[in-house]
Amino acid sequence: MPNKQVIVLGLESSCDETAAAVVTADKEILANVVLSQTDAHAPFGGVVPEIAARAHVTEMDRLVDQAMTTAGIDYSDLSAVAATAGPGLIGGVLVGLMTAKAIASVTGIPLIGVNHLEGHALTARLCDDVPFPYLLLLVSGGHSQVLIVEDVGRYRRIGTTIDDAVGEAFDKTAKMLALGFPGGPAVERAALKGNPDRFDFPRPMKGREGCNFSFSGLKTALRQAREKLGDAATEADISDLAASFQKAAVESLIDRLGNALNIFIQDYGLGGSLVVAGGVAANQYLKGSLQTLADDAGIRLVVPPAKLCTDNGAMIAWAGIERLNAGFTNTLDLAARARWPLDPSAEPAPFAGYKA
Repeated sequence: MPNKQVIVLGLESSCDETAAAVVTADKEILANVVLSQTDAHAPFGGVVPEIAARAHVTEMDRLVDQAMTTAGIDYSDLSAVAATAGPGLIGGVLVGLMTAKAIASVTGIPLIGVNHLEGHALTARLCDDVPFPYLLLLVSGGHSQVLIVEDVGRYRRIGTTIDDAVGEAFDKTAKMLALGFPGGPAVERAALKGNPDRFDFPRPMKGREGCNFSFSGLKTALRQAREKLGDAATEADISDLAASFQKAAVESLIDRLGNALNIFIQDYGLGGSLVVAGGVAANQYLKGSLQTLADDAGIRLVVPPAKLCTDNGAMIAWAGIERLNAGFTNTLDLAARARWPLDPSAEPAPFAGYKA
């Protein structure tokens, strides 16, 4: 393999996946190794930060070796090493970033600190030909945001959650309905068997101006409906609750995103793309609704494959390539960050639930 080819090793450890990947500037994923910690966190119904950090420490070196072996390259073939530098659980972020610093120090290749959210934001450009600018719906366990992606490192946030992220709402719904962990896929599976019109849950913020989201009221309505059923709740009841919640959450997202599309089209005209990223982007019910919205608006919908929607090293490696091409590298004193907004100039969310 020619040494001059741009190849980047990417490390991800911001939450409960330990991941390492090797990607080329030609968009070839030479290796993409992901170790999920689902079984370790399942008994607690959510991610336990210290358990996650210990797992990253234990597994990261092994996964890096596995990725390099699978890619069939040597460290001398690398153009740079990229790692998530935030936002995320700080103990985990430190593991990946320190590992990348060690590799950069020993090999002399550039270090690139990647914003985890930028990794999600740019994944569509790894999977498809998506030119700037494009509209991005970023939906995950910790984030619900709408941004206009103007270029690498240039993001304009036009909407965010004022309380809970939609992925967090899915996780807590799964916990209330005893569906297991991780919550998003569990709710989606249960919803397939349910009646989405049985429970008339609210569509938070629907019909209002702007692009902000809210999901706390929807969670409260679900909890009240579940408590009303009590111990007599059947499997069919639980499936109906899951389906009704999913429909309400998705309709709320679609309503807010409709406003965002109007803003994007007004500023940039037709012919752009609507990109969906983050773990919740793997939800097929959401994807179908988004396709209808995009078709009606005359804009292209781009959703990365499910394995690249959830946290992975390939998205970090690709973001590293994008940043390297733009001339953005970091020194070895780069600090890990628990919070790191993509658009630092954006107005704060109206209420205290916003997670940067």
